[in-house]
Amino acid sequence: MNTRRHFSPEQKVAAIRRHLLEQVPVSQICNELGIAPSHFYLWQKEFFDNGHLAFERSNGRPAKKADAAREEKIQALEAKLRRKDEVLGELMEEHVALKKNLGEL
Repeated sequence: MNTRRHFSPEQKVAAIRRHLLEQVPVSQICNELGIAPSHFYLWQKEFFDNGHLAFERSNGRPAKKADAAREEKIQALEAKLRRKDEVLGELMEEHVALKKNLGEL
């Protein structure tokens, strides 16, 4: 029975780093890890496709760009809520004035 091997993200990056920086041939890395070259190239593709994620977070906090977007959204929602409260206040004033004019209060 052939069991499946699982490699951690750190192991995958280390293999890619060895190839790119130390110029170890892919065939040698694949022989050492017991994987097919196509598997190695899948790791490399995923690494390059998702490399930007390494720069989006620092110290466990979202990047400043994400913070700014979140803050902008919060401010927009707060402004919308203030406007809603203003409209409700105006409507209530008009309602009370109308009731007074009609003699219901």
